[in-house]
Amino acid sequence: MRKNIIFIVVLLSVTALWAQDRKPSNNNQKTSGRSNTGDSEGSYKSLRDRGDKREKPPITEYRIISIENDTTYVDTSLTIQKDYNFNYLRRDDFGLLPIHNVGQTYTSLEKRDEGDHLLPLFGARARHFNYIEARDIRYYHVPTPFTELYFKTTFEQGQQLDAFFTVNTSPRLNLSIAYKGVRSLGKYQQALTSTGNFRATASYKTKNERYSVHTHFVSQDLSNEENGGLSERGVNQYLAQGEFVGEEDEFTDRGAISVNFTDAENILLGKRFYINHRYALIKKTDSTDSSMSIGHILDLTDKRFRFTQAAIAPDGLLGESYVSESLADDVALEDFSNRLFVEFTNNWLGNLRLSGGTSNYNYGYNSLLSQVDESGSQINITNRLKGEVYSIGGNYTNEYNGFQLFADGRAIVSGDLTGNYFNAGAGYVLDEKYEIKGEIGANSVAPNYNFLLYQSDYINYNWQNNFDNINTKTAQLTVKAKDIAEVQAGFTTISNHTYFVKNANQAITPMQVSEDIEVLKVKLQQGLKYWRLGLDNTVLYQNVGGGNQIYNVPRITTRNSLYYHDHWFKKAMYMQTGVTLKYFTSYTADGYDPVLSEFYTQNTQEIGGFPQFDIFFNAKVRQTRIYFKFENIGEAFRQNNEFSAPGYATRDAVLRFGLVWNFFM
Repeated sequence: MRKNIIFIVVLLSVTALWAQDRKPSNNNQKTSGRSNTGDSEGSYKSLRDRGDKREKPPITEYRIISIENDTTYVDTSLTIQKDYNFNYLRRDDFGLLPIHNVGQTYTSLEKRDEGDHLLPLFGARARHFNYIEARDIRYYHVPTPFTELYFKTTFEQGQQLDAFFTVNTSPRLNLSIAYKGVRSLGKYQQALTSTGNFRATASYKTKNERYSVHTHFVSQDLSNEENGGLSERGVNQYLAQGEFVGEEDEFTDRGAISVNFTDAENILLGKRFYINHRYALIKKTDSTDSSMSIGHILDLTDKRFRFTQAAIAPDGLLGESYVSESLADDVALEDFSNRLFVEFTNNWLGNLRLSGGTSNYNYGYNSLLSQVDESGSQINITNRLKGEVYSIGGNYTNEYNGFQLFADGRAIVSGDLTGNYFNAGAGYVLDEKYEIKGEIGANSVAPNYNFLLYQSDYINYNWQNNFDNINTKTAQLTVKAKDIAEVQAGFTTISNHTYFVKNANQAITPMQVSEDIEVLKVKLQQGLKYWRLGLDNTVLYQNVGGGNQIYNVPRITTRNSLYYHDHWFKKAMYMQTGVTLKYFTSYTADGYDPVLSEFYTQNTQEIGGFPQFDIFFNAKVRQTRIYFKFENIGEAFRQNNEFSAPGYATRDAVLRFGLVWNFFM
C-alpha cells in the first residue's frame, strides 16, 4: 500500500508543477448542475491568456457522471451531510454500526440492499462494505485538472488516505486515477486492518459526438486480522473493567483483554475491467427530436477470498479440522459478462433500451471432497460451480409536465441458473418544492455462493446445497417537501430467505426457510435551520413479521444532530459545531463468523439500547474542509460495557481529526 501511496503523491506533484506553467485562463460559460454531458469545446476555447488576471471556470463545469449517465458537479460546500459522509466508507453510514477498528465490518441495523442482479453474489459479504462495485464508479469532465485529498486518523498506528486526480487532456478525453488506502492497528489484539482500493477511469467521445465510451479498471485488496471476538475470559475482563482494585489500568489497555484467536487472517481480493461504449446511428439535432444508438457493455471480474490460520482454533471454537496447523481456505470467482443494447430516444415518447447478454461464471476450489455423515453415508462435495446464462432485458424512462415514469427488468432465458427482476414506478414534481414517488419491484435470484458451495480445512465448514431462489417483492412510497422533510415508507415480502445459523454443536450451517418474511420500514429525514442553529433528524422504524426471529433488526434507529454554524474571520472561514446523538433499540443482533466473513442469526445476546454522543467541530477555508470529532464521548466518563456485535466490543471514546482538500489547477 505504501508504494501505491508514494506513486499517487509523486503523480499529483508532477501534475501540480505542470499546471503552474499553464497560461492564466478565463471561462464565463456556466452550466446547470444536471446538464447534458455533451458540451464541450466552448469551455476550453474560452480559456485564454488575460495577462496576470486569472478567472477560474465555474464549479458547475467540474462534472461528475454516474454509470446511469446522471450528471452532477463537484461540491466543496460544508454541510451536516458532509459530516455524515466523512468516514471510512466515504458515504452516509446511517444504519451501520462499526466493529471496533477502522476497516473491519459493520453490524447492519438496516439490512443492505445488494442491488438488482441475476447471478449469485460472491460470498464474504461482511467484507463488501468497502468493496467498490461497478455502480459506485464515477466518471468526470473538467475544464482544468482537479484533485481531492482525503485524510483521517485511525486507531493506534496507521492512517486513512484517499487521493484522487482527474484531468481532461482534451475537451473529449478525460482520465482519472485514485487510491484509497487504510491501515490501522486497532486497540485490541489481532485486529490489524490493511486495505487498498485502486481505481482508474477514462471517458472519450468523438468530435461529432456519435461515439462515446466509459471504461474503468479497479484493483482491491481488503485484508483483516481476525481475533474471533472476545473470549469468555475476555468478556469478563471487558465487563469487569474498573470494578476491582488494580484492574482498571490493566484492562483500559484494550490490548490486554483476551481474544479467541491470535493467528487468523482473511483477505478479499478483486479486479475488474469494465467498458461501456455506444455509437449513435441517428443523432439528435435541432432538426430532429429523436436519436437511436447501439452499444456494448463488458464486465470482467475476478474475485478471491482467503482465510488462513496458523493453528487450529483453541477450545474447539470452530470444531475439528483436517489439519492441525497452516489452515488455508481459498475460493475464487471468474465472472465474464457481455451485453448488447439498442436505445431509442424521443422528446415525446421518452427513452427505451432493449438489451441481450451472456454471463460466464466459474466459482470454486481446487479440490474435491468426500465426507461421511452421522448415518455413515458418504457425501461428495464438488469443487466447481460453472456455467453460462443468457438474458434479455430493457428499461424505459420518460418525463412530461412534472411526471416521471420509469421501468426496468431483466430475466435469464437460458442457462444453468434462473433469475429475474422487475421494477416500475412513477413520480411527480410540483413547483420544485414537493415531490412524490411510488415504485414496486420484484426479483428472484439464487443465494450467494457461500450458501451453495463451501470447502474448508474445518470439517464443519463443508457443504453443497441446491437452495431455491430467494424471491423478494417490494412496494415503496416517497414524499419530499423541500426544506421540511422527506418520508419514505416501504413494505417487503421475502420468500425462501436464506441465512446462516449455529447448530447445537456450535457449527455454522446454511439454512433456508419457506415461511414468508414481511418487513415494514418507515424512514423520516428532516433538516431544520433557524438563525445560526441547525437540527437534522433521521429516524428509521422497522417491523418484521414471520420468520420466527431469523430476520433480526432493531425496531427504532435514530440519529439527531444539533449544531451551530456561522462565518468567522470576516467570512474567511465557515464553521459548524454541535453534537450528534445515535441510538437504536436493543435487539438480538447477528453474530460475525471470521471463517466465512458472513453474519449468522442468533437469538441469545442482545446489543443496543444505549445512546452514543459525538461532539464535532468542522470548518471550511476556501476548498479545504477540516473535521474534528470526539466520538462516543459518553464512554469517556463511564465504563464502556457495550457491544457492536456479539462478542465484539464497541468503540471507546476517541478524538479523531481529518480533512478533505480540493485543488483546482
